[in-house]
Amino acid sequence: MNLTIDIGNTTIKIGVFEGKELVAHTRCDADTINNIIHFIHTYNPQACIISSTSHDIEAIKNNIHDITPHTKIIEFNHLTKIPVKNSYQTPETLGMDRLAAVIGAYVQKHGNNILVIDAGTAITYDIITANGEYLGGNISPGINMRFKALHEYTSKLPLVINDGEKSDIGINTETAIRNGVLNGTKYEIEGVINHFSDKYPGLLVFLTGGNDFDFDERIKKRIFVDKILVLRGLNEVLLEQIQ
Repeated sequence: MNLTIDIGNTTIKIGVFEGKELVAHTRCDADTINNIIHFIHTYNPQACIISSTSHDIEAIKNNIHDITPHTKIIEFNHLTKIPVKNSYQTPETLGMDRLAAVIGAYVQKHGNNILVIDAGTAITYDIITANGEYLGGNISPGINMRFKALHEYTSKLPLVINDGEKSDIGINTETAIRNGVLNGTKYEIEGVINHFSDKYPGLLVFLTGGNDFDFDERIKKRIFVDKILVLRGLNEVLLEQIQ
């Protein structure tokens, strides 16, 4: 069994794989490691890979070693061997979750130009070519970040949440903010997809992360939704190390 752990800004995603097949996965708050300990006890992994954007992973590594000293642990960083070419100019500053996501998409649809969109705390747009070259991508504020920015950088606008009444035109301040943030994000994503589709023939689009959008039907038909794309990519990287 392989254990994959992706520690993000707000959540931890955990997956267990038997070879390339997903056995179990979960998502939990980033301030707890109880679920990781539970997965270790339950599945007794032979190997583990950890990717972190914001946390010190030494405590997690120590917990794993305390429970299963035999488990091989890989900390995913810019020096780790990967099954694609990384052409990012500053690989040491690249979020490893972004790289794992494009790897997860490429191993499923290799031979195609791919755009990976990860809609989480931030929204990231990453391109990997048909010959397996990761070119890089762009970073934009996520939905909750946009809501908070409108509240914190103005004197009177309230903090609005995702859930609630939505429409084309806001009929009060709350719906005006919600419509602006959610529709604006959707139009941004659709615009990015259309832009890169013109540049990269036959572009496939993978959408991952915690947010769902009601895309135009023409856009929706071109999108593969995979909530565990980062975990799949991490498992592929781990397989590279232990095979």
